[in-house]
Amino acid sequence: MVMMRRQLLKRQKVKAVILAGNRDFTMCPLARRLPTALWPVSGRPALERMLTSLADQGLRQVTICSAGDSSLLADSIHVDNRLELKFLDEPLPVGTAGCIRGAADNETDAVFIVFPATIISPPKIDVLLQAHRDGGADLTVMLNPNQENSQLTGQGSCIYVCNPAILQHVPKEGYFDIKEGLIREMIRVGKTVHTVTLPKPAGNFRDRQSYLNAIANYLENGPGADTGLNLCKRTDSQTAWMADNVSIHPSVRICGPVAIMDGAQISKDVVIVGPAIIERGVTIGQGSVVVNSALWDEATIGPNCQIQRCLIDYHAVVPANTIVEEESIMFKAPGILQCAGKAFMAVKNTTSKLRITSPPQLAGINAKLPAWVDGHKAQLIPGLAMGVVLVALLWSYWRGVVELWQMWQRSDEYSSGLLVPFLAVYILWSRHNDLAQCRIRPSLWGILFFVGAQAVRLSGLALIYSSAENLSIALSVAALVLLLFGWPLLRRVSTVLLFLCLMLPWPNRIQAAIALPLQEWATSSAVFCLETMGYSVMQEGNVIHIGSASVAVAEACNGLRMVTAFFVISGLVVLLVKRTWWEKLIVFASSLPVALLCNTTRLAITALAFTVVSGEYWEKVFHDFGGYAMMPLALATVVAELWILAKLTMPPTQKEAIIAVRRK
Repeated sequence: MVMMRRQLLKRQKVKAVILAGNRDFTMCPLARRLPTALWPVSGRPALERMLTSLADQGLRQVTICSAGDSSLLADSIHVDNRLELKFLDEPLPVGTAGCIRGAADNETDAVFIVFPATIISPPKIDVLLQAHRDGGADLTVMLNPNQENSQLTGQGSCIYVCNPAILQHVPKEGYFDIKEGLIREMIRVGKTVHTVTLPKPAGNFRDRQSYLNAIANYLENGPGADTGLNLCKRTDSQTAWMADNVSIHPSVRICGPVAIMDGAQISKDVVIVGPAIIERGVTIGQGSVVVNSALWDEATIGPNCQIQRCLIDYHAVVPANTIVEEESIMFKAPGILQCAGKAFMAVKNTTSKLRITSPPQLAGINAKLPAWVDGHKAQLIPGLAMGVVLVALLWSYWRGVVELWQMWQRSDEYSSGLLVPFLAVYILWSRHNDLAQCRIRPSLWGILFFVGAQAVRLSGLALIYSSAENLSIALSVAALVLLLFGWPLLRRVSTVLLFLCLMLPWPNRIQAAIALPLQEWATSSAVFCLETMGYSVMQEGNVIHIGSASVAVAEACNGLRMVTAFFVISGLVVLLVKRTWWEKLIVFASSLPVALLCNTTRLAITALAFTVVSGEYWEKVFHDFGGYAMMPLALATVVAELWILAKLTMPPTQKEAIIAVRRK
């Protein structure tokens, strides 16, 4: 069978692309310290197990794509010398299809098999290739089979088989995803996309819960002979696999499936309920209970502990008499147990109490403070509290902030969002005298609103709606303003908070719904302007034929970039000028027609220019810098609107009584 697989791979050139991605800073605390691709399974990282499986099946060319962790991955795994292994480190996210583009390396005849690095039971390559050929598709999507009590039910396995022809539909640069970009594009052009259900689950995981579920499926099918474990069936246990040099007390009760690795020491009266993995050098104290958990190398469980559905980090120490459920326990200094952001202090005597010694200590500290600090405590304490809250908010949303920054850097449509936070700070500074007179009245309603903002965030994470997660940033800021300063200040800064929403990208559905109509409008309006000026113009779809020149109006020229930029400009002007509310509303609402007008003007001028000049250089000049040339026109239009409104309306004059005082 092995020879047949190798012959099949020789006849058909196959290249594997492993997506290691980046660290997940929201779903699981352990992923902040250790990439999930390096989480161990029976003594070896998941990524190393994947590479060994590919080498055993005769595959040679493998590319591992990561986002900044390539050196860590290379140093943490044993690279099989049978593989031609290449690490591709992308400083900016390029998407799953973008990784295939980078790994292709000008290949035109290789079939690409895309694997996630975080799977425990990779399927056989010949099964994947056979299913791909039988479906006759350009792209085959592999699905996990339905299983009861599994999170993977009905979900994709993130495994794809692609013909080299799919590279024609992947942009040469930038972010491009398989699910949201490549599949949609291939269906649009009439290509075939096929789905196949795998014979058994691939064991995908990305956090503690999915990791434990994948471990359960892995143990149900047996760890395999490569682990060096021996099958052991005792009278008081179900199936268990143990290494030769483990120390287990005769009173230990095991209800499998359980795998126990080298050097494990399990003391008297311990109960282990599977599925569970006890990695190398783990120590479990007397009377402890371990249920459906994974204990990594050199972890220590104290006596009389209860560990249920937990993930215990390398070298982590669980103090005696500790009960932990549904947590990721990370390594920290002895005596402190860190569980998903919560600290559990090891207390030997439950009757001991902490004596209150803070007042005399605070008095001593207060005496050593400078005099100016003592005189400004009323201003310093709220400022420090606000600083701590802002730092905590930034830490909580760090991944979302990084994704927004990357979106502003790579997307022309939303590049103006980069300026919005700085402009919002400038607007607040321009109003600092007015805001200083506002009375601070903290409101507990802010807690309720903050919980609502986090509910929006969690729904976005659960339903994979990045727009909801982004919106929760602005909602959380508003909730914290209400909590720290109260309703009066929230009302004063409400317009600035609404302006802050302009930094967020539009939801994908809205952008997809308006992109094509905007593109058609831009083409038709440019043709209308040219015909009005007396030129002979013919429109063919989104291509403008004028004379001997042809100008294609691409999707990037649909005007969405100008719409977002002009909303930012108009919003800034509206918040800075002193006019009536309805005048500000007119100026802000006019952003859309002004943006479309400027985009039409740019396209018409570009079409006329192409009748005189030609070449890639001039095309780049008009495409990249033509939009910037419209900014002065937009500002001039806004200023003209304000001038016209000032001429059409006359503010009422206030007559003050003149009081004459007669001196005696």
